[in-house]
Amino acid sequence: MSGVQTVTITQEDADQRIDRWLRRLYPHLTQGRIEKMCRKGELRVDGARVKSATRLEYGQKVRIPPLSEDTAQPAPKQIRKITRSDAEMIQDAVLWKDEHIIVLNKPAGLPSQGGSGQGDRHVDGLAEALKFGYKDRPKLVHRLDKDTSGLLLLARTDRVARGLSEALRHRNVRKIYWAAVAGVPSPRAGSIKYGLLKAPGRGHGGEAEKMRCIHPREVAETEGAKRAHTDFAVLSSLGSRIAWMALVPITGRTHQLRAHMAEIGHPILGDGKYGGSSQENMGDGWGAGIGGEISRKLHLHARTLIIEHPITKKMLTLEAPLPSHMQATWDYVGWDVTHAPLDPFNMPDA
Repeated sequence: MSGVQTVTITQEDADQRIDRWLRRLYPHLTQGRIEKMCRKGELRVDGARVKSATRLEYGQKVRIPPLSEDTAQPAPKQIRKITRSDAEMIQDAVLWKDEHIIVLNKPAGLPSQGGSGQGDRHVDGLAEALKFGYKDRPKLVHRLDKDTSGLLLLARTDRVARGLSEALRHRNVRKIYWAAVAGVPSPRAGSIKYGLLKAPGRGHGGEAEKMRCIHPREVAETEGAKRAHTDFAVLSSLGSRIAWMALVPITGRTHQLRAHMAEIGHPILGDGKYGGSSQENMGDGWGAGIGGEISRKLHLHARTLIIEHPITKKMLTLEAPLPSHMQATWDYVGWDVTHAPLDPFNMPDA
């Protein structure tokens, strides 16, 4: 029998379910054994009891009880050989870099990290191609959904990763997303404060996981629900059919922007999970597809990042060009990206 272990969660492991994290670490550990460890309180995070679906956060300490010898052998670290085309692709995605930070414009369809159903081609797995002569591979500081494109932060050292993680945790980072949604919200600017709760059930590999919105007054008494806050503003629209939105996630919950926009009746175009993939449109804004040249891919993009550099303390303001499928939609509708303010939520008084 191996003894009790305490493992500190790294950036690479953050935001994973504890059962999946454990099974990747110990492939011979059964789901039933993990469930039993949770029920008996043997598996703990920062001293507290957990459920198998509990998501891990950076810096937490996980207590793993003694394991039998046949399950206690960690999985060998798999080093994926990076093809030349993948190396060129991820290097071409670099928008900005120095000796401390790398900022990518992540392509839509490329996962940030590996995991259930994600395969082995992802930003974290391609980080070896982003060393640019430095000894260590850069580390992800946060994540974007697979089908969301845009600005993604990586840190070259653990020190910088900790600093950026603290900035994100304390909301000292300004992130502005652009989206195209079905219909036009009224009012054209405001806040969404529905809590989020993971819906029951999942498909093979967990790819069907979905968040359910909870009314703010019901969050406190709903087990597992977390408060969430999104600010939104309409930048332009095409009649009542489609709107160009700026979205700011004040909190950073899983699928927050997608679930919030769907909850107020304006799903993001191309979002099959939250009702935005239908090509049917009755003329009142419903149905995220309006036909014609509009792509069925997700129209959500991390456009702007404003952050204090963790070492130089200078303010960095970065903008990521739209992915090709969103630019095609903007061109088709007649929207001009140069007409949008940098931060529509922080405009000077007229």
